[in-house]
Amino acid sequence: MILRSLKTSFLLPLFLLCATGLSAQQHPGGMHPKAQIDYVKEQVRLKKEPFLSAEKQLLSKADEALSATHHALADFDIPGYYIKPKEHRENSQSIQTDGFAAYSCALAWQLTGKKKYAEKALYFLNAWAATNTTYSNYDGALVLSYSGTSMVMAAELARDFKGWKKADRERFAGWVKNVYRKATNEIRNRKNNWADWGRFGSILADYYLDDQTDLAENVRLIKSDLFEKIAADGHMPEEVRREKNGIWYTYFSLAPITAACWVTYNATGENLFALEKEGRSIKKALDYLLYYQQHPSEWKWFANPNLGSPNSGTGFWPANLLESMYGIYKDASYQNFTAPYRPIVYEKHHFAWTFPTLMPVAIGGYK
Repeated sequence: MILRSLKTSFLLPLFLLCATGLSAQQHPGGMHPKAQIDYVKEQVRLKKEPFLSAEKQLLSKADEALSATHHALADFDIPGYYIKPKEHRENSQSIQTDGFAAYSCALAWQLTGKKKYAEKALYFLNAWAATNTTYSNYDGALVLSYSGTSMVMAAELARDFKGWKKADRERFAGWVKNVYRKATNEIRNRKNNWADWGRFGSILADYYLDDQTDLAENVRLIKSDLFEKIAADGHMPEEVRREKNGIWYTYFSLAPITAACWVTYNATGENLFALEKEGRSIKKALDYLLYYQQHPSEWKWFANPNLGSPNSGTGFWPANLLESMYGIYKDASYQNFTAPYRPIVYEKHHFAWTFPTLMPVAIGGYK
């Protein structure tokens, strides 16, 4: 049995940072560390592709958001999708629409410096912080967890904008702590993708709030059952059982797992992507996902499974995940799969790897 984890030597260990009383985090960071932002800005300045096209894609989304109005709900009431699908979708779209708008604008501000984007991002963040006080119903915590990631990532990006009033900033932090993270932590001990989204949302919140104790607990949880979630051949037992949607749910579990690993790396320097036990690894699960996305007739868990499609507009999964994971594993098969569809954006339903072409990930720094 082998269990490996790589750490970068130039980052202080989490326990040492806590012991010294220093903030462990550099802001902005989390999902989008400063090194990544600086690297992308330089590629755009040099007019390099696919960054130039990807930034234009982002700015078109942000520009659309400039004239949008918010849909904040006091009670984020989300019935079970398989119970009341129409009401589930309609109520979910409130934070999905607003969250994507806030996130797009906040990222646009970081890359361009134009305050109109920061101001619009804050419009959505402030609206939700002032309005949303609770969540309810069967899927309330889950949908808030996987869609609200957009709000926390937007706030992290806009954190240093001087136009964000102190009172509004504090109120948003209160929403993150008392509403959003309450939801994520409520589901982070589940066995399937609910836990994965809970942990990713929670670790984003921890990073934003500089809560080292809870961040460490999320890292512990990720490690505690990673190799129960991934079988020796790479399939994910809790997800493949979802009949025709087994491939989708495999993606829907791996997206938050990998995103949480990325935030962990940026927060602590620990490389959870490198964990391996008895041949089980995140890489093995990603390879399994890609293979059956390309060979669905061989999927043994259910006949004619649903697949991600480039014809699904701006929601082509698992291309968004694999585009990002090329930066981690440098597997040419990932790049061969995603390259024809660049620039890739995912703006539906949930938010982890939303702008993967524009914002590449890298272990060991950007070159």
